[in-house]
Amino acid sequence: MSTSPETVPVPPEAAAGFVAVNYITCQANYRERFEQLFATRARAIDRMPGFVRMEVLRPNADGESYLIVSHWTNRAAFEAWAHSPEFAAGHQRGFADLRQAREAGAPAPLTSRFITYDIVAH
Repeated sequence: MSTSPETVPVPPEAAAGFVAVNYITCQANYRERFEQLFATRARAIDRMPGFVRMEVLRPNADGESYLIVSHWTNRAAFEAWAHSPEFAAGHQRGFADLRQAREAGAPAPLTSRFITYDIVAH
């Protein structure tokens, strides 16, 4: 007996239709701190409605960017996260590092650039 497509459960990752990628370039002396921030994160994003999964990708070549790839069911879910108190709290330590560098007259230890994508195929 075959199962119709309507009754086959869709895995959560297949339902995602929106991806946000944060390209983060760290100064060499900040890479360890950056990875430590993610290793000890509060995981608030994991509880956000519409969140599917996230990967933190370390570059294999010096000077290249880390990629923080978050998968969402839709753009609205991502935007709700990006404007939430949980987002601000989750980024507080990194923002403090940037503020300390600025106050000391030092270059920022990292730079960040967001690009968002709609998934067109799995």
